[in-house]
Amino acid sequence: MAYSFPEEVLEHVFSFIQSDKDRNAVSLVCKSWYEIERWCRRRIFVGNCYAVSPDIMTRRFPEVRSVELKGKPHFADYNLVPEGWGAYVYPWIAAMAREYPCLEEIRLKRMVVSDESLELIARSFKHFRILVLASCEGFSTDGLAAIAANCRNLQELDLQECEVDDLSGHWLSHFPDTYTSLVSLNIACLSSEVSLSALERLVARCPNLRSLRLNRAVPLERLPNLLYGAPQLIELGTGVYSAEIRNDVFSSLTDAFAGCKNLKGLSGFWDVVPAYLTAVYPICSGLTSLNLSYASIQSEDLVKLVSQCHNLQCLWILDYIEDSGLDALAMSCKDLQELRVFPSDPFAPEPNVSLTERGLVSVSAGCPKLQSVLYFCRQMSNAALVSIARNRPNLTHFRLAIIEPRSPDYLTQGPLDSGFGAIVQHCKELRRLSMAGLLTDRVFEYIGTYAKKLEMLSIAFAGNTDLGLHHVLSGCENLKKLEIRDCPFGDEALLANAAKLETMRSLWMSSCPVSFGACKLLGQKMPRLNVEVIEGDLRTQGPKTVRLRSFTYTGRLLGQGLMHLILFGQWMKKWH
Repeated sequence: MAYSFPEEVLEHVFSFIQSDKDRNAVSLVCKSWYEIERWCRRRIFVGNCYAVSPDIMTRRFPEVRSVELKGKPHFADYNLVPEGWGAYVYPWIAAMAREYPCLEEIRLKRMVVSDESLELIARSFKHFRILVLASCEGFSTDGLAAIAANCRNLQELDLQECEVDDLSGHWLSHFPDTYTSLVSLNIACLSSEVSLSALERLVARCPNLRSLRLNRAVPLERLPNLLYGAPQLIELGTGVYSAEIRNDVFSSLTDAFAGCKNLKGLSGFWDVVPAYLTAVYPICSGLTSLNLSYASIQSEDLVKLVSQCHNLQCLWILDYIEDSGLDALAMSCKDLQELRVFPSDPFAPEPNVSLTERGLVSVSAGCPKLQSVLYFCRQMSNAALVSIARNRPNLTHFRLAIIEPRSPDYLTQGPLDSGFGAIVQHCKELRRLSMAGLLTDRVFEYIGTYAKKLEMLSIAFAGNTDLGLHHVLSGCENLKKLEIRDCPFGDEALLANAAKLETMRSLWMSSCPVSFGACKLLGQKMPRLNVEVIEGDLRTQGPKTVRLRSFTYTGRLLGQGLMHLILFGQWMKKWH
């Protein structure tokens, strides 16, 4: 079979295989397929930048056009990774500059990106088209200016939740006057003012622009001019959505939105003046995505807005929507697939809004296509979780965050084990799960028994003994990422399930009773694992990181300090 077709035919067939997992499987069939697959691989995804070296990647796949890299673990979003930990992208860019002159696309997440890295990208890849930086840091608008000035074929510049040093708002003027290829621009994370005249000229001369996400510094009065210049937009992120109430501003804004007949996604809406919200009503029926996670809009106005969006598939919103707004959502948006509800004031001692488990139950009953949920609230019950599981067995992602750790079922004052047990038992396709509240080892037994397709699990302040971790590691055969914080899981379960760790992408254990000796033994026992130990309170001590191939000890001896364990997957073999 392996030798029955010419190499050209197999290469053409392989080009239709898009899944990384399937491409990896193809390369293992025989040596011939391995060689053909390595030469025709055009896209690489490295889920952990320390799982493989840049040189190994470029030797293995010499004709790559697109590279996606992930750096720091997910817990970096909560300031639980020390400054200087790593994930520097420059060695990767340098290797790609040497070996991939035809590279067209780079996507980075939680990486440290310097201006020098961006300048090297701008100089090295003459066909470069796409740069996506998500939750990255270390660069400034000078680096962005180099990209703008030199990447003449750039189609997408996407800055998602990045920390950018805004040295000048004039970097947009570095795009040449002859530049017209822009398709997507996201500058929402920038904090300083941008050159509005340069932005308007850029938007007006790019006829293929489909996605534009502005930062907070773009005033509402200038938004109509941008929309008149790009009526073909499909996605729009507004700037600040407030201004002195004037009839001429409202009229021009309404006309501009009405002219954008292809709009499918809206976001932004900082500092909303409710009187201007009705300007978007003409295009609401066509929206499939609405991100109001930065919009302080009260429940009454949210209900009016959401009730207009009958084709909505994705909604990100603050808890200002309250239970009554979620009831309206359930009634109006039957195509909803993803819901994320964020807290407006998570540190308030008392609830500032009327949002409970009832709103989520209502959405689960009223939205038959719902698959993904992220929900912050202050109370939950087993009865509500059971209802959600029975209403929506098609859930693939379920993340619940209860503001107060170890909160029990508020009706019975017992643990929430049976509720989450119902989620994993009924939702057979569940891929991602985050749990909160009072939980015992029993819930981990449910997970190990029923969550056979689970790929990522995040837990905190849960469990009683090592048995909980043992249930998860021994039972969840498809588990790729496990994040644990402040749980009583120690040496025994970790060492007993060491072989499982080689099949995973990463394990993060923070503030757990894992001993230094067990970590060292694990590093010796499993040489293909990259094991790192950080001792000390990361939030106050900030130790520096030095990483070795199989075992790293990071930090100072602080007596009763917190122990953090990072376990990454196989050093050279994991290609997710």
